[in-house]
Amino acid sequence: MLRVEAQNPPMWLTLGAMLVAAGLALWLLLRPDLIGGLAMPLRLPAIALGMWALGAAFMQPLGLEFQRHWQRRATSPPFSLAALAVFTLLVVARALWLP
Repeated sequence: MLRVEAQNPPMWLTLGAMLVAAGLALWLLLRPDLIGGLAMPLRLPAIALGMWALGAAFMQPLGLEFQRHWQRRATSPPFSLAALAVFTLLVVARALWLP
């Protein structure tokens, strides 16, 4: 049976994701209206996406990982980085859109 070893992402990518997540978390603490100002049908998916993106960005450097395959895959690159990118674009778009 052929086993494929998972490679860890480069250190700069992990550090960059964690710094972006920390910056977003601080920004949302200062401006909660970026997410709170959305209508409820849009707010709940945005909150779920933010929890996934920010949580996964902090889990990776700490060496935490889930036991189930689908959870481990959802919180590791490239899926976690894609979620972080989409959430970052959402927050930046809301910041540019709001006065």
